[in-house]
Amino acid sequence: MSDFRGKQLAALQAKIAALESSGRPDVGCLPFGAPEIDVCLPGGGLPLGRWHEITGVGMEVETGAAPAAFTALAAAPLARRGEAVWVMRRDDLWAPGLIGLGFPADRLICVCAKDDADALSVTEDALATVGVSCVIAEVEDVDLTAGRRLQLACERRGATGFVLRRRPYGGGARQDATGSAAATRWRIASAPSQPAENLYLGDPRFQVVLERCRGGRTGAWILEAEKAYSWEAGDVAHPLRLVAPVGDRELAPATPRTRRAA
Repeated sequence: MSDFRGKQLAALQAKIAALESSGRPDVGCLPFGAPEIDVCLPGGGLPLGRWHEITGVGMEVETGAAPAAFTALAAAPLARRGEAVWVMRRDDLWAPGLIGLGFPADRLICVCAKDDADALSVTEDALATVGVSCVIAEVEDVDLTAGRRLQLACERRGATGFVLRRRPYGGGARQDATGSAAATRWRIASAPSQPAENLYLGDPRFQVVLERCRGGRTGAWILEAEKAYSWEAGDVAHPLRLVAPVGDRELAPATPRTRRAA
């Protein structure tokens, strides 16, 4: 009798697992093309069909310029596969700037929400919409319940979400302990660019810190926008390229000269 019940239980568990996995697309990952970064991410790239948290440093928490530029570059390859939705709390997104970064603005749908609850609701609906490949949402906070709902919406159609933690109108800082349902958490700051030979400004650079990664490990790098990216020819694997790692460095061994200087 116990064997029969055991077989029934195993069959029921298999049925539940099949129901949970049915309709959930295997969308893989998006490699950065730099082994130093991809080795830190599960599957060798940014996990797709999940949502990722991006925040800024200092005043960037309010203005969101550097985090938004980084997110646009990270999401640009996905926007070429379908429609992209940008959910804003403050109507200050500059489309020519996105075009300058190589983001396909003709695939972009902008939505302005009145508060965080409205923004999260629109984001959830957009992620579950046919034809949408990625959604970028500007919100102050994502609690655990909202994060799980976003993840379920991502899994429904295989879309990828980017949540920009931003306080668009200033105000008191919130705790960063939330958002635990995110696949990755990134902290972005501007970095000095390398001047071009003609003394014009160089390509935008970002100091990127991967603070948390499910199934992977953390890291820190300097990344640069690849303006020479050709979408048609596919000259480069990703519109962000590695300039230098900036974290977890070991000190160089001391030499006789450095000992005397000390």
